[in-house]
Amino acid sequence: MFDIRWIRENPDLFDKGLARRSRPPAAEQVLALDSRLRALKTRLQEAQAERNAKSKEIGAAKSRGDDAQPILDAVASLKTEIQQGEEQERSLNAELEAMLAGIPNLLDDAVPDGPDESANVELRRVGTPPAFDFAPRDHVALGEGLGLMDFEAAARLSGARFVVLKGALARLERALGAFMLDLHTGESGCTEINGPLLVRDEAPYGTGQLPKAAEDMFRTTNDFWLIPTSEVTMTNLVREQIVDAADLPLRMTSLSPCFRSEAGAAGKDTRGMIRQHQFAKVELVSITRPEDSDAEHERLTACAEEVLKRLGLAYRVVVLCSGDTGFSARKTYDIEVWLPGQDRYREISSCSNTGDFQARRMRARFRAEGEKQTNFVHTLNGSGIAVGRALIAVLENYQRADGSIVVPEPLRPYMGGLEAIEPGQR
Repeated sequence: MFDIRWIRENPDLFDKGLARRSRPPAAEQVLALDSRLRALKTRLQEAQAERNAKSKEIGAAKSRGDDAQPILDAVASLKTEIQQGEEQERSLNAELEAMLAGIPNLLDDAVPDGPDESANVELRRVGTPPAFDFAPRDHVALGEGLGLMDFEAAARLSGARFVVLKGALARLERALGAFMLDLHTGESGCTEINGPLLVRDEAPYGTGQLPKAAEDMFRTTNDFWLIPTSEVTMTNLVREQIVDAADLPLRMTSLSPCFRSEAGAAGKDTRGMIRQHQFAKVELVSITRPEDSDAEHERLTACAEEVLKRLGLAYRVVVLCSGDTGFSARKTYDIEVWLPGQDRYREISSCSNTGDFQARRMRARFRAEGEKQTNFVHTLNGSGIAVGRALIAVLENYQRADGSIVVPEPLRPYMGGLEAIEPGQR
């Protein structure tokens, strides 16, 4: 959402920002509607003042013995005009809000221009991909070879893009989630959140999934949405709240199931666990003052990177270009982990600074001590990290020629001391 006053003062900058998003100019359309709304509000104020003045004349006319009916008729007419005007005001407000709600966040100046992911800019590589003296297999071959990853059973239960994990692999996924939570709560200063998986319209609207991405989410028959990420739950904890500036930044983390219809991913990553309808993810959310959000973006990204460093997984960090940056973000870093089975880096975390874009949609503000004025907070989010993709990365990077999987040392305490997952092991 946008500050309408800023658009009035900077219509050219607004349209230039939309052009970077490959969107048509919108300032003229927005300001025309805004002008109608302001003119209507002015007329309603005048009509109310006129009605109040004439209402006072009624008593005076009666006390003089004059005919008050013309004044009564004028007051009644003004009342009707005001009622109709208020209805029109609500309609225009809704139209303006709907128009603004469909416009993506304006990008940070540091975001590179480009049409799609091919124009993303690599910032750094960390770690060295493992060298194997055998042909590495992908996670599907490894998981099925262990007898602990079952896509056929999942398809019988739920259809495509689901998996059943068994035994040591189910425990390994659980270990990864617990390890990440312990790292973020113990060292990253985050408060763990366990929130609802079902939310009302206001929550995904606040974080920007609605109305744009409705087709990518699952909706229940009684009008709840299954969360596509716990970003929705955690960020909306400050919706319609005024936070004390002294309490900022707020840093939160959550491990939750996530649900996505993948409506726009037909034919993509249909094999294996890369892109599923249901998956687990550890999410990071920060709520900050505006002047702190850029530094917090770097810190949050570093927290996600630390997971991969501890697990000994090679990765790279890229800054997304204008054509690849999500709807609500003003700047995004993607972290891509090396997958030997695909012989390339794949996204495992996306860390975004949304500025005040989500806060305006949520009406989330803060107030400094001793001040009456409030300001919008800045919100940030990032995967810290996707658990299913971390499982894929561990399987593929720690595989051995016989199909067994070495358990990374940081995960062994969560695995009862198990050092390797062997074929046939349960």
